[in-house]
Amino acid sequence: MTILKWYTILLILVRKFIFSDLIDNMETEISNKKPRGKVTFIVLISIISVLIIYYSIMSMIGPERKMEEIKNEFKAKAGDKNEVDQRILTDSTYLKLLKEKAFLQSRILMAETDSIYLTLNLADSTANIEICGVTVHKSKMKSVKTSKILSQGNENTILSMLATPFSISQAFATIKKEPVMIKMAPKDTSEYKPDIMPDTSITEPVNYILEMKGGIRIYVYQDENVKLNDRISHLKFDINDRIRDTWSALKSVAVFKVPVYHPFIKIRLPRTDAKIIYRAIPKNGQVAVFI
Repeated sequence: MTILKWYTILLILVRKFIFSDLIDNMETEISNKKPRGKVTFIVLISIISVLIIYYSIMSMIGPERKMEEIKNEFKAKAGDKNEVDQRILTDSTYLKLLKEKAFLQSRILMAETDSIYLTLNLADSTANIEICGVTVHKSKMKSVKTSKILSQGNENTILSMLATPFSISQAFATIKKEPVMIKMAPKDTSEYKPDIMPDTSITEPVNYILEMKGGIRIYVYQDENVKLNDRISHLKFDINDRIRDTWSALKSVAVFKVPVYHPFIKIRLPRTDAKIIYRAIPKNGQVAVFI
């Protein structure tokens, strides 16, 4: 055999032994890393699962906690004139009369304030703007949806709560509450210019939330979703609301507190009526509800 052949064989042997050791070491490291990576993955999944379960449980406790708060605040006291025999609440006719009484009581209290206020009659699907008991604007609801606390909760407690008007604490809307109009006063008659008629073709999307001091929320959406912009605006508005609620719930859960649950009333109105109602009622106005 020539020197070149021996040299080639030597190189093959060296490469075989050296690289085989390297490959064995790499395989050993990989085999060690696989269990470690698997364990890490399982731990992460377990932590995430526990957090999701914990968050879900805390969120489910929210409605029950809210109902207890409402019961404690509006429960009938001994000797109270509004105290109702629970046995008679099974009678639908009597229950309807009690609801009408609570609604009228709430409207009377608002009429005494000599201010503009909103009344929602979910039974006949109407939203009304009233002043001193007189309806100045009436709108027909296209759809109505309420949370179970309001529709299927303790009747006596809900009636006691509805006997007093709700007060608006804050609002979130896609339109301005008071549109700003700047007018320059003319120096003399020569500079006078008549007001330009408003553009009635402007149809900005109207969606808003009225949050009451007790935590109840009234969602008002425009019924028209003809244009793509209307649908996108509604989607963005709904996503932003969910993000706010989720972030608030996460902060509460992080400090081991039950997230605040907000009973809701969701209604759809014609765009024009929804805008009129939002801009007519005061910033901290009052609302009466008949369910």
